Amino acid sequence: MIKNIIFDFDGVIVDSEVLVSKAFAKYFIKFDYTIKEEQFYKYAGKKTVEVIDILSDKYNIQNKQKFTSEIFDLVSEVYSKDIKLVYGAKDYISKSNRNHFIGSNSNKDRILEGLNLVGFDKIFLNDQVYSFDMVEKPKPDPEIYLRILKDNTLNIEETIIVEDSGVGVKAASLAGAKVFGLTAGKHWHSNRPKNELFDNGALNVFSDYESLGKAIEEL
Repeated sequence: MIKNIIFDFDGVIVDSEVLVSKAFAKYFIKFDYTIKEEQFYKYAGKKTVEVIDILSDKYNIQNKQKFTSEIFDLVSEVYSKDIKLVYGAKDYISKSNRNHFIGSNSNKDRILEGLNLVGFDKIFLNDQVYSFDMVEKPKPDPEIYLRILKDNTLNIEETIIVEDSGVGVKAASLAGAKVFGLTAGKHWHSNRPKNELFDNGALNVFSDYESLGKAIEEL
């Protein structure tokens, strides 16, 4: 029986991966690059600074410090204005009587801000939120999930992790936990293959919270 659920944040609870992609696409317009938002979806789950490193090399951006500053300004702008819950998250999580935690590659201040913006700040309290700035190694290293399990004395057999990216699924798998993939976020467009989740260790992958919830009940 599952008593504990650990959720990734971006793309699982809040539909923010599309907002980061929107910020990147908006940024590159000024360099006359016509890049669709969908082309950035493959970076979901990675820290924004890691994506900046990748794109700096790919597009030969010399002033990475300026690039970083401007991207974070754009992300902050769209985040505060357009952040919404992933469809089905409110109904499922608010009605669940299990122990809930967040394990994310975002920093804690940003997660807490996002929870406040979507009205989830009373559902996930400060000590239930774990972020990459609380550990030495971000996902795909399992450290963040191992810490949640240890800090809260969770039985790993009674715990499920919900992830939306290969990076996150791999971290959960390396922690030795059961992990389900969730593709309810808008960054999971219809032709995006789910193999990245299965290949990294997801037991199953669900497109909505309703089917995810039923599967958790059966564990």
